[in-house]
Amino acid sequence: MVLDGGLSDELAARGHDLSGGLWTARLLAEDPGALLAAHRAYLAAGAEVLTTASYQASFGGFARWGADRAAAERLFGESVRLARRAAAGRRAWVAASVGPYGAVLADGGEYRGRYGLSVAELTRFHRPRIEALAAAGPDVLALETVPDVDEAEALLRAAEGCGVPVWLSYTVAGGRTRAGQPLADAFAVAAGNAQVLAVGVNCCAPGEVAPAVRLAAEVTGRSAVAYPNSGEAWDVERGRWHGPAGLAGDAAGEAAVAWRAAGARLIGGCCRVGPAAIARMAAALAA
Repeated sequence: MVLDGGLSDELAARGHDLSGGLWTARLLAEDPGALLAAHRAYLAAGAEVLTTASYQASFGGFARWGADRAAAERLFGESVRLARRAAAGRRAWVAASVGPYGAVLADGGEYRGRYGLSVAELTRFHRPRIEALAAAGPDVLALETVPDVDEAEALLRAAEGCGVPVWLSYTVAGGRTRAGQPLADAFAVAAGNAQVLAVGVNCCAPGEVAPAVRLAAEVTGRSAVAYPNSGEAWDVERGRWHGPAGLAGDAAGEAAVAWRAAGARLIGGCCRVGPAAIARMAAALAA
């Protein structure tokens, strides 16, 4: 299946301000029409899976923005309902995005992990978010951009019994998790877990994908998921992207075919991968 690309990038390209700790989730209340339009742009490009605007959302973040518990639960659910509404009449999945604790901190912590919290503490943090999203009936929970094994264990524990299948996707660098752990150990966390339908990588350089998905499939016996960044690098201190885009032009389609050959069955893009690149991936995979 073809995943969508970077929701935030499409929104920014359309002129929307995403500053602040809630990132795209702020538009759930302020401009839901903008999210509908962005989701539909990816559908038009050939995406078969839409990812919700909940990656950086948390009850604490909504509270700081002024939403009480009930309002926050409604906004979590609205992220799923908006994606479902955008897909009306199409055969498309809705993937409810569950970003890591570091993303909610909005300080680049998802690229480091190791927050000083135990697995139990991280589980308590993620469980209410997952419950609120699962209650809205997504097709899958995207436990994504996970930087280390501890958080992967916490997310899987938090998702237990929610009634929705999950995919688990690490952000990686140099063939290891962002916290420096071997990927074989990281993927093994999901082995034998019947709730997990796919394991893989996202928010990483395109060159990391093929060896990672081959390993993920080998270790877990599950399908692999792959949706890297464009190839540009994020400068945390300066707050901007730099370097060449490895998925520009026809390279996006060629890469998608190579990832499928390596074992990926859910394929798309993350940061800086927009509808044009997803359209090339969809066309290449269909061919």
